[in-house]
Amino acid sequence: MEFQYYLEKHLSPVSEQLEQLERVTWQKCINPRMCSGHYQGRLLSLVAKMIRPKHIIELGTFTGYSTLCLMEGLSENGVMHTVDVNDELKWVHEQFLKDPRIIMHYLSATEFLKGHDCSDADLVFIDADKSNYLHYWEVIEGELKSGAVVLLDNVLWNGKVLLPTEKGDIDTEVLKVLNQRIAHSPDWETLIIPIRDGITLARKR
Repeated sequence: MEFQYYLEKHLSPVSEQLEQLERVTWQKCINPRMCSGHYQGRLLSLVAKMIRPKHIIELGTFTGYSTLCLMEGLSENGVMHTVDVNDELKWVHEQFLKDPRIIMHYLSATEFLKGHDCSDADLVFIDADKSNYLHYWEVIEGELKSGAVVLLDNVLWNGKVLLPTEKGDIDTEVLKVLNQRIAHSPDWETLIIPIRDGITLARKR
């Protein structure tokens, strides 16, 4: 805990907008721990700023904290598609996700991917239902161009990926299979960053 405290004290500051959104998330939303937060958010922001993407896809918006962090690196004429099945948080999105470059989709990630061309996406962030992570990966990995970057959240799954999978635990089994597949794919350069619940950073060769 002391080490984590030290890390969090040596971070670049965030905007007032992000501070306000995090407060709203923790005060008024169910499962506020799903919010990316300051530390993880700075990683998302830095990756996006290094890539300067013109097309970002985010599967799993929640309240939009990660959306705003990724937007910090979006090119001036770029577009970001963010997808969430839960339209009950629309009131939060309308308050904080006002940038006209953000296109909000209220439908399942599976439905979105069926109708969206991912071939020119520069950056994809996957933070939706874990049981479908493998499906999402199989859809995008063949479409994405060389140099595209994918970030996948929660790939350590509270350490469950290190343990025998309990009967009926589909989420853990999917993450285990996916982690192995990405790590051994000749088409991808990848590593898992042990931030919070684990983030995979992968770049298509």
